[in-house]
Amino acid sequence: MGLSDAELDAVRAIERSDGADDDLEAFSAGAVHARPVREVRVEPFLIARHPLTVAQARHWLPEYEDSFAESDSSTVRFEDDLEDLLGALPFRLPSEAEWEYAARAGTATLTLRGDARPDEDQVLDDFADDERTAAAENAFGSAAMGSANEICADVWIPHFTDAPADARPRTGDGPRVVRGGGGALSPWQGCDEWLLLLSATRDESQDFTAVRPVAPVPTS
Repeated sequence: MGLSDAELDAVRAIERSDGADDDLEAFSAGAVHARPVREVRVEPFLIARHPLTVAQARHWLPEYEDSFAESDSSTVRFEDDLEDLLGALPFRLPSEAEWEYAARAGTATLTLRGDARPDEDQVLDDFADDERTAAAENAFGSAAMGSANEICADVWIPHFTDAPADARPRTGDGPRVVRGGGGALSPWQGCDEWLLLLSATRDESQDFTAVRPVAPVPTS
């Protein structure tokens, strides 16, 4: 778990080949947020194929409104009503370790497609299109990991130093961790939004976040 030296070298190689839109000095300086690389034991769990849609959210939160959504099949984005949803939802948020495990799907590269710069084909904002969704699936069947800015159960810390060696979420006060967000800026505007699709990219939660539910594996 985390941004490895090899992944950092891959980002720098993209920059050297003029594949970046801008100077990536800020990204390199912020790489400490996803380091050091560590091994984490992740117990089996079930995770949704994609984040909740507007229609799915209204199943548990009928009064939910989203003025930004283009249709009921659009990815739902929560702000003040997130806690209301979590109180009604019969599932839980993924821990940060579970999210990255699901995103990597056995890979150790920048994204599920390798170390090349990801393009907008990996950004999906309408999960009703089965063909496009399937094209963004990784080896675990999770779709478009990194596209939406997905909230995790963990309280934000700016590094992994002394982080626990299991996948339980960090508890406490403060903002939660958010992963992904490349699709939140679509259509891309040449601001290196592709960096948000990297499996290891992490940040603290701000305004709107998507929810990808997690559940335990049935025991019987």
